[in-house]
Amino acid sequence: MPRGRRLLGGMLVVAAAVAALAIFGLSSDNSANAGRPAPALPRERLAGPPATLSGLLAGAGGRAALIVFWASWCGPCTREAPDIERFAVSPAGRGRVVGVDWSDGLAGAQSFVRRYSWTFPNMRDAEGTVGNAYRLTGLPSTFVLDGRGRIAALLRGPQTEASLARALAAVERA
Repeated sequence: MPRGRRLLGGMLVVAAAVAALAIFGLSSDNSANAGRPAPALPRERLAGPPATLSGLLAGAGGRAALIVFWASWCGPCTREAPDIERFAVSPAGRGRVVGVDWSDGLAGAQSFVRRYSWTFPNMRDAEGTVGNAYRLTGLPSTFVLDGRGRIAALLRGPQTEASLARALAAVERA
């Protein structure tokens, strides 16, 4: 096969993979996770104060909380990063957000947190084991927990300050 055709074929495969991620990675399917207990957070602290699942729930005061999975190499994660910080420091979000850096290099993750001036707790899931326990299928993904630590909803794709507030309010009304 001529080199040009191989290159074109390779580019088509990459384009198909990106399209599949965009279609399936940004959809929402809560059925696989809804109602099950949230797995423990990673132990390695990346930035901000240390965080545990029980600490997050206590900080939320019995209300819903968010676990945001992200990575420095994730383009959509950069789009939502400023909104995540604004929400985390708002009265509605204070004490209710933990970030989890998934399958990422330490230097890139630290640079990302600094670039977006994140102040909320961020843990590091370098090997991806915690993300696997959450059944993570794409980034960014935000798991909404009810006050008992059960997964109530999964938000896929970049979120806004408003969408995070709506997700917490919906879980608290249920």
